[in-house]
Amino acid sequence: MKRIYQASNATLKQNAVAEAADAAKLRIAINLDIDQMASFINKLAFLFIVEMVEMVPVTNRKDTKASMKCISIDLDGTLLNSESEITIESVKVLNELQARGHCLILNTGRAYADVIKLEAVQKIKMPIFCINGSVLYSADQELLFEATLPLDVYKNVFSVLKGMDVGILVYTNYGGLPSTLPPLREKSRQELDKIFHEFNYDQILDKEDLKIYKLIALVHPDQLEKIEEVKNALTGKFPISMASSHPNNVEITSNEAHKGKALLRYQDMMNLTFDEIFAFGDGGNDIAQFEVATTAVAMENAPMQVQQAADVITKSNDEDGFAYAVRHLLGLLD
Repeated sequence: MKRIYQASNATLKQNAVAEAADAAKLRIAINLDIDQMASFINKLAFLFIVEMVEMVPVTNRKDTKASMKCISIDLDGTLLNSESEITIESVKVLNELQARGHCLILNTGRAYADVIKLEAVQKIKMPIFCINGSVLYSADQELLFEATLPLDVYKNVFSVLKGMDVGILVYTNYGGLPSTLPPLREKSRQELDKIFHEFNYDQILDKEDLKIYKLIALVHPDQLEKIEEVKNALTGKFPISMASSHPNNVEITSNEAHKGKALLRYQDMMNLTFDEIFAFGDGGNDIAQFEVATTAVAMENAPMQVQQAADVITKSNDEDGFAYAVRHLLGLLD
């Protein structure tokens, strides 16, 4: 009993000392100047905030890049069928991909005006890359980037084409002159020849603040040998890019215009990181986006050189090849 009592007595003494110390601290605190107390509290608050910031995972910081899959899709011959329509099944797949958080991009040789007239495009909010990567629009239709042909380059290239007796289309900030390509597809040989022979190309250079994005050299289907002649005549002589969206044309743009470069440029401009890039196309101008893709998908209706550049061959554009590849070949909606 005595030892127990002695222990208890020692504990009481220790408690008394601790209480006295606390009281002394309290008296010191009470005697602090009010401004000193406020400064002390502010420092504590600052240290607390710093500690909380340090605890935030790096992936939640605003200066980090968001990660996602990118699905880059050509229009003519790929997403569009032979009737220039986006089918109900393709629209459904597009919506499902977007709902999964993937970045959908229309990556086309068409001018912007020829893209947004498509009813299905009007209903889906997504970035649109036009004229083979010459002009980039955000999902909110904001102009992000444009690459133009210098006027001296345009004049020299035009002169070469004019001497080769090919049809010439000039894509400008005033539209396509004398036309863009899509409206010409139903024209007869005689109608096409009349359009090209009667148009006054000199008037193009008279326009104010002119911007030239692309020239297209166009031949009739029985003149395909001229396409190689055009490429040979221009290769290595001018700072340009060349690609064929169809076997009977050559599309000539700035060397900064490139479907693949456009994807990388957009990724950087929007501070994104594409974990994977899936590129869908059917034309020679789609090989540029195949070059930067982790998976390149060519349509069954694509020319052999395009299919050979791809990783996957899907059904044709008239058999919902885009939707088939997404669902059954790539498993992007599994």
